[in-house]
Amino acid sequence: MVSARTVLVARLDSVGDVLVQGPLVRAVAAGADRVVFLAGPAGAEAAGLLPGVDEVWTWSCPWILGDPPPVDPADLAALTDRVRALAPDEAVVSTSFHQSPLPLALVLRTAGVPRISAISVDYPGSLLDVRHRVRDDLPEPERALSLARAAGFDLPAGDDGRLAVRRPLPAAADVLSRLGDTRTRGELARGTGVDPSPGYVVLHPGASVPARAWPVRRCAEAVEALADAGHRVLVTGGPGERELTAAVAGTRGVDLGGDTSLVQMAALLDGAAAVVVGNTGPAHLAAAVGTPVVSLFSPVVPAARWAPYGVPTVLLGDQDAPCRLTRARECPVPGHPCLTSVTADDVVAAVGKVLAA
Repeated sequence: MVSARTVLVARLDSVGDVLVQGPLVRAVAAGADRVVFLAGPAGAEAAGLLPGVDEVWTWSCPWILGDPPPVDPADLAALTDRVRALAPDEAVVSTSFHQSPLPLALVLRTAGVPRISAISVDYPGSLLDVRHRVRDDLPEPERALSLARAAGFDLPAGDDGRLAVRRPLPAAADVLSRLGDTRTRGELARGTGVDPSPGYVVLHPGASVPARAWPVRRCAEAVEALADAGHRVLVTGGPGERELTAAVAGTRGVDLGGDTSLVQMAALLDGAAAVVVGNTGPAHLAAAVGTPVVSLFSPVVPAARWAPYGVPTVLLGDQDAPCRLTRARECPVPGHPCLTSVTADDVVAAVGKVLAA
């Protein structure tokens, strides 16, 4: 195993993309004295949740982000200077299969980083010391871990390679108490909402990519059906999703839209019996806390790579729909059939399956 004093790990996109780097980070941390994680603004909070990360840097990358800033020479120079001052012994640059690590490798090489590892299908010239190649159908956590191993790092003995977050997390009851939800607080205080049998179910209706979102009316129908089946349902969402979560929660779900930090979200997912969510960050956060997932998975990207990893999962959605593998952000098929075909009854049945598992 490589012995390095400081290693810079880079993953510059969103929450889920960062969370699936957990095994890679722990492998690097096992062979380094210090791990600095370079993240994008959407993924920085998630990077801080990863065991093994000592420091998080945030940088908006103009060749990775979906809504990229313009290329600013002064900004690139500032990042170069910061890396030069850090003087890492090496860097591990993680990317998705459709992203190139080479622009960042050029910046890091310019900053004097002596050893750089990345997965690259393009000829890297002198930009990479370790040019790793993988097959296309690996789950993303395994793909990332294979890069760490190619760079000379491996998981410590006893590490099962699953996703993980820093613990301890706040108790779900305490989170809900701080949020001031009186409908649920009493139940949680008595312990009935933390025990996963019967527990509560979290439904997260939003998605960072619209093509991956289950229709609002279907989400609202699922809250009603889950409540009819005897489940307490918490509806979560980001700060910009309050209108969405209110519409979905209705009168029978608990609307927590916009009220939770990522750490609080992790705590709520940790206390849940199951999570109903699309292919978006909270699906991977649920996997990282070990909670079963009912995955409403649009096939615009392959489930083999991006399905929740290492936890009981039921995949719902037509994986052979015409949008398959298009990587579309907006659904290219009228009516969004890959997910509108999923009913509330399908979700209730899937929740029963993951609870039994």
